[in-house]
Amino acid sequence: MNRVFRSVAGVAAALLLFLPGVSAQAADYPSKPITLVAPYGPGGASDLHARIVAGAAPAYLNQAVLVVNKTGAAGVVGSTYVVKAKKDGYTLLSARVGCQAGVPAMNPHIPYKWDDFTFLGLTERNPFVLVVKKDSPYKSFKDFEAALKSGKQLSFSSAGVGTLLHLASLVMADKMGVDANNLTHVPYKGGGKARAALVGGHVDFLWQNLSGVIGAIQAGQAIPLAITTGERFAAVPNVPTVKEVGYPEMETIIGWSGIFGPPDLPKPIADKWIATLASLKTDKTFNKLIKGLGSIPDIRSPEETKKFVKAQYETFRDVVTKLGIEVKK
Repeated sequence: MNRVFRSVAGVAAALLLFLPGVSAQAADYPSKPITLVAPYGPGGASDLHARIVAGAAPAYLNQAVLVVNKTGAAGVVGSTYVVKAKKDGYTLLSARVGCQAGVPAMNPHIPYKWDDFTFLGLTERNPFVLVVKKDSPYKSFKDFEAALKSGKQLSFSSAGVGTLLHLASLVMADKMGVDANNLTHVPYKGGGKARAALVGGHVDFLWQNLSGVIGAIQAGQAIPLAITTGERFAAVPNVPTVKEVGYPEMETIIGWSGIFGPPDLPKPIADKWIATLASLKTDKTFNKLIKGLGSIPDIRSPEETKKFVKAQYETFRDVVTKLGIEVKK
């Protein structure tokens, strides 16, 4: 029986080589270390996610995964590098919401579209939380909402134009039916500096991933008003969800990471990563490390991932169009 099985498997492997677009290298993938590009700097969400995947995936791939940071232009440099890479599976992307949904929604002139990649799978979601400065007069979301709807001029910080920290406030204004022109955007180079601006009292509020601001919350340097998870989050159990405060549409304000490849990756290569990510779904170390970042492990299929990213991209695109803030040539 084993001899028959091996014979059938050998014939199948041989036939695979004659399928259009499938090479011997694809059938034998991976036969050397894989480069996972993090399009943002060391210590950021993309980088941390990449390093967790790089630590866990080799057990299922039988090859090393090496993280390389290729930064610049709000993640566009690294994303462009991957979308133009060889379709051999040895250059993949630690995909992030900003460079895969936010920036494409704002700037149609970058070298790729949101759906130009091979979607291999979502891996995690990062809850976003609305915070105000510690001496803010707004102690609850209801107070904050009343101020916005009264036409109060408020300022907010972000990690740069087109990042989720920026778009989150625009989505919020749209869903709440308030004038986004009453919100003054103060961009900084990175989430850490955006958080420091809030803690220092230089801006009124900030939307940021929970992992980036939970220290300030715990230290009493920032007051959390709402979180974008479907249910209350264990790390901040007293913070109401956006659904609880009356705006379930704001659940689209959520960060995420995934593994993407260049367009048209051969099926054997894509299948290898799909199987690897499925294994990570139950990998205790992977789940522990992702949760340790204040994130939610969330392994999804390529089809589910594309649907998820599309919905977020379209939400951002709608807001960008309404506000007339698309980047012009």
